[in-house]
Amino acid sequence: MARGSGDPVTLVVHGLGATPGEARIPASGLRGTRVVVTLPGHGDAPDAPTGYWNYGCIAADVLAVADEVGATRGVGVSLGSGALTRVAAEHPTRFERLALLLPATVDRPRDADAAGTLQRLADAVDAAGSDGGERLRHLIAAEVPDGAEVGDYVQRRAEALLRLGEALRELPEQSVVANTTPLASVATDVLVVAGTDDPLHPTEIAKATTAAFGRARLEVLPSSAPLLTHRREIRTLLTGFLG
Repeated sequence: MARGSGDPVTLVVHGLGATPGEARIPASGLRGTRVVVTLPGHGDAPDAPTGYWNYGCIAADVLAVADEVGATRGVGVSLGSGALTRVAAEHPTRFERLALLLPATVDRPRDADAAGTLQRLADAVDAAGSDGGERLRHLIAAEVPDGAEVGDYVQRRAEALLRLGEALRELPEQSVVANTTPLASVATDVLVVAGTDDPLHPTEIAKATTAAFGRARLEVLPSSAPLLTHRREIRTLLTGFLG
């Protein structure tokens, strides 16, 4: 989905299970053309083929779209952040600027707590046929910070995750890159954004991602779910960095 016109062209890659509205959040306010990628199994895209959910396949898809639209900048959230990091490792001069929001892993699989959370979500997806998705909605609602106004977010995210059981099981066992050495030579300015106390996207991973790149800076927002609670601040960071 493309919005705006002219240069620069910015590719926006969503996280796993992002609703269409959630996927568009990082594109808000950016100048030029914003192209929001829809990964398999999301929105109106076809389901992913068996064996798709690994960072190599996802990064290849993201790179193909970037080349097709002539994107010079990229914004990724969680899974999208990992895909862009993998592209950067394999093609160190491909992008001029990268904004990596809520990186979940870099050179090692997710930790036990995060993997356990995703396993519980996968089990809830499997149980949805018998409980109507009640357990899944309960788990998603537990991630929402107190006081956050999210409308029908819980229902929409539950509907999105129902197509992604395989991804929830496969991705926690993987890392984005085998080691971070190739990232040190990436000729790209990088902004990394994290939240405090986010169980699926630990600040330590954001710090490791920042340290791996030669030209990166880290911003940490005081929230366990910044895309729900700090959209204005994220927009300011992104427009300042990419503008």
